Amino acid sequence: MSLKEKILEELSASMKQRDKAKVKILRFINSAIKNKEIEIRPKDLTDEHVISVLKKQIKQINESLEHYKKAGYSDQVKEEEFQISVLKSYLPEGLSSEELKKVVIEVIAETKANSIKDMGVVMKTVMAKTKGLAEGKILSQMVREELSNL
Repeated sequence: MSLKEKILEELSASMKQRDKAKVKILRFINSAIKNKEIEIRPKDLTDEHVISVLKKQIKQINESLEHYKKAGYSDQVKEEEFQISVLKSYLPEGLSSEELKKVVIEVIAETKANSIKDMGVVMKTVMAKTKGLAEGKILSQMVREELSNL
């Protein structure tokens, strides 16, 4: 079952249970997925596309969450946090820091990187190998740390 099908199934179940909050976020996700389908036509939508849509939505909600926290809107903060938890439930399990470090070290050895100047090449390869299982910011930090230790 694809990730899109799983989301649609959850939407249907939530509608039957009359869970308004979950229905709202799942409809929002479904709409974003449909927009992505239109954007990538004639190619088929893959789980990686859906994951990128989910991550983009999480990032947007996190930004608005910060504004709500600063303004002191506790009801909105709770709603946004709930939406993030629903979105994250569809994302694959991320890699642990030990696993990421192992991948970074392997890539540095493969690319024969020997200074911080090689960071772009290393980052490109690491991002390809992890395929969205880790945040770019964390990877960048790890790569920079490992390259500076050489």
